[in-house]
Amino acid sequence: MSTSPPPGQVRPHWPRPAAWPVWVVPLIVALVQLVGSLGAQSDRPSDGTSGPPWQHDGGGDPVGHTDLDPLGIGLLLAGPALLLLRRRNPVLTVSATAAVTALYFLRAYTYGPAPLALVVAMMAAVVAGHRLVVWAGTGAGLAAFFTLTALIGVPAAERGQDGLFPVEEPTLGGSSFVVGWALVVLVTAELIRMRGQRAAESARTRAEEERRQASEERLRMARELHDVLAHNISMINVQAGVALHLMDENPEQARTALAAIKEASKEALGEMRGVIGALRAQGETAPRAPTAGLDRLDDLLDRARSAGLEVTAEVTGEKPALHAGTDLAAFRIVQESLTNVTRHAGPGPVTARVRIAYGEHEIVVEVEDDGRGVPLLDERPGGAGIRGMRERAAALGGAFDAGPRPGGGFRVRARLPLDGADGGAAGEAAAPGRGAQ
Repeated sequence: MSTSPPPGQVRPHWPRPAAWPVWVVPLIVALVQLVGSLGAQSDRPSDGTSGPPWQHDGGGDPVGHTDLDPLGIGLLLAGPALLLLRRRNPVLTVSATAAVTALYFLRAYTYGPAPLALVVAMMAAVVAGHRLVVWAGTGAGLAAFFTLTALIGVPAAERGQDGLFPVEEPTLGGSSFVVGWALVVLVTAELIRMRGQRAAESARTRAEEERRQASEERLRMARELHDVLAHNISMINVQAGVALHLMDENPEQARTALAAIKEASKEALGEMRGVIGALRAQGETAPRAPTAGLDRLDDLLDRARSAGLEVTAEVTGEKPALHAGTDLAAFRIVQESLTNVTRHAGPGPVTARVRIAYGEHEIVVEVEDDGRGVPLLDERPGGAGIRGMRERAAALGGAFDAGPRPGGGFRVRARLPLDGADGGAAGEAAAPGRGAQ
């Protein structure tokens, strides 16, 4: 029978030790040290074979020869108790735990998992960033311990349970074993520290990437909403003015204006559904409206003509397979340019000329008019038309220019790469800064 979780459900997992309550690890260490040491003492050979590993060259079972007494049990529990301080003061914890462990072995108590508390304290201090202190302290501590046991230790043949510190003299093999054990602990702690740093860096990178993508998505949605609403509402506004003016004098022409309003509002609603559909939750029904692109250029020009604008169009070159981002950007630039002509070209008959030139590696979009009004939408407070077009071109790695024509009127010109995916990521990230120019 399968135990895999249902689709979309994350399998539960244990939290990392760093997320456990501070007392959990000390409790586990205390149980392991106490039970393990008592077990090692009960399994000790009857011949009294003794000594921790640093006092052995290979003969006999490496267990201490001093039976556990209240002091020994207290030392076994003192190390885990000190681990409660490992997060607040790791250096003090590793120093005190090392002293407790050294005293345990100087007393020659039963050798078992007694160093486990020291291992945990060393790893906690290294992971916390106190690397040099732990490395230097380990070296100095081992040197001091071996020197002391060489001075006060007794030969193996004379071992017994008499004296305050019945520790045996160190041997070369046993000392090498302890140094190797310490190095394994330190290297393991370094690996854990580096893994934690990589995980933290990856988490920061993912968070920054998510924030960047969210910012880019908001910017893209803002541009789409602006272009859809500005164009269609401008057309509705113009046609509504015409209908009001001609309602009594020329009802038939007013009817035509109202029909244009209906068509523009229908188009606005359709495109709004397309934009908002991108924000739908996963699993909801996607909108069925066609994506805006140059294939709908004729419809766009017809709506502009219905608003009373004289529009001519010229397309040169053979249309290739356009990247979706390039196709949408070119359409929106033409749409926004015609909207600006309608709103800002001034009184009187105005002619707009739209040119689309397909090249080998790029498409050139140019819209110019012969109006006499104030054309610079960027100079108007809160205007976003020119800025949005510039951002669209920059997001694709293209170029954009807009300004008055020498003979009057206004010109918008954009050069967009056919493969908009090449410069999309970098340009999109830089778009907000360019848009503020």
